[in-house]
Amino acid sequence: MSAVQFGIFTIGDVTTDPTTGRRPTENQRIKMMAAMAVKAEEVGLDVFATGEHHNPPFVPSSPPTLLAYIAARTSEIILSTSTTLITTNDPVKIAEDYAMLQHLADGRLDLMMGRGNTPAVYPWFGQDLRRAIPLAAENYELLHTLWRKENVSRQGTFRTPLQGFTSTPRPLDGVPPFVWHGSVRSAEVAEQAAFYGDGFFVNNIFAPTGHYKQLVEFYRERYAHHGHGTPQQAVVGLGGQTFLKARSQDAFKGFRPYFDRSPVYGGGASLEEVAERTPLTVGSPQQAIDKTLAFREIYGDYHRQLFHVDHAGIPLEAALEQIEILGTEVVPVLRKEMEAVRRPDVSDAPRHPSAPRA
Repeated sequence: MSAVQFGIFTIGDVTTDPTTGRRPTENQRIKMMAAMAVKAEEVGLDVFATGEHHNPPFVPSSPPTLLAYIAARTSEIILSTSTTLITTNDPVKIAEDYAMLQHLADGRLDLMMGRGNTPAVYPWFGQDLRRAIPLAAENYELLHTLWRKENVSRQGTFRTPLQGFTSTPRPLDGVPPFVWHGSVRSAEVAEQAAFYGDGFFVNNIFAPTGHYKQLVEFYRERYAHHGHGTPQQAVVGLGGQTFLKARSQDAFKGFRPYFDRSPVYGGGASLEEVAERTPLTVGSPQQAIDKTLAFREIYGDYHRQLFHVDHAGIPLEAALEQIEILGTEVVPVLRKEMEAVRRPDVSDAPRHPSAPRA
């Protein structure tokens, strides 16, 4: 078992490369995500995760399809979402699609639930943004039940009733996919994760770490309150973003065009300022190691670290280079250093008992 899982995640944006003026086709971008997942397994990373979006310029509108394709090309890496939209997807369909995928991937599957960051998606799927929080709570309660019980009858507020319904296929060996609840700012998400004893994953990219620390501490406190273990045993995951080169100067030079044209970063604080005050790591492998190890000092022992390496037009070759550096130079050191100081009462990272291991 792994104490901490390391991996990558993608949001699948189709963006013009500001250094070449080339814009990938949707086909090329989809194949790029699959190639990144295969590379991540080749270099020994533990997790590949994809976001879910239903609007341009993003392409991952069907994570089960993408992850099933990747499952057929890999054998050990855990496949995940980052996130699955619990508000606008029917929980019955989530239960069916991801149980099927869990079987195809031999258990190498988990999910991250979230409300997403595109308000317009709600009416596209017949929902009301103003009811997002109670909708998310009701939908997840139903999904949680469908994976654990048969002959389910439910009368809810946001969908037609179920009478004696059993979702198929049943979870592999009777063990549902592990669920994380992803959050950028919502204490309600942390409370939901704590109530069910699920994992809590914080974005850990755009804001200073102090913002995310408050959410993690609240989740740990509520996890213990609901009787799932001590605060230190709560299952925490963190995001992150890297652009690495052997020399720090080359990393800043290489990443600056993407940063300056990024719809998230561009036009605001300078690259140097953002790298200084947020979890963004631009620099050498050793700088990535140092900054990531500092996350443990801020958040305590945690279970999953995912890095974002391919946004804002970064081409496939550069993304694969980032994955290579992470897998060969950064993550081996992080595993060793984090294991050496890990509290003995902290659980291993979640993994289905039937899933193959390297």
